[in-house]
Amino acid sequence: MFDMRMRRRKICRFCENKITYVDFKDERLLRRFVNERGKIIPRRISGNCARHQRKLTKAVKRARILAIMAFESESYR
Repeated sequence: MFDMRMRRRKICRFCENKITYVDFKDERLLRRFVNERGKIIPRRISGNCARHQRKLTKAVKRARILAIMAFESESYR
């Protein structure tokens, strides 16, 4: 009836690498957590912990305001 499989819990990359500050100038890192339309990937999909997801969201928004990242992809229009 239901396909119940045991899924491994995703590990927060920032906790794993002991990163305390998510730098808004590091576009390559932030690009991983943004989909092709420019939306921030939610915590349940990315596997981040709540603390680092909040820091990541703030960093992405800062990068967008400073034009380091685009608000949306150009191909989406």
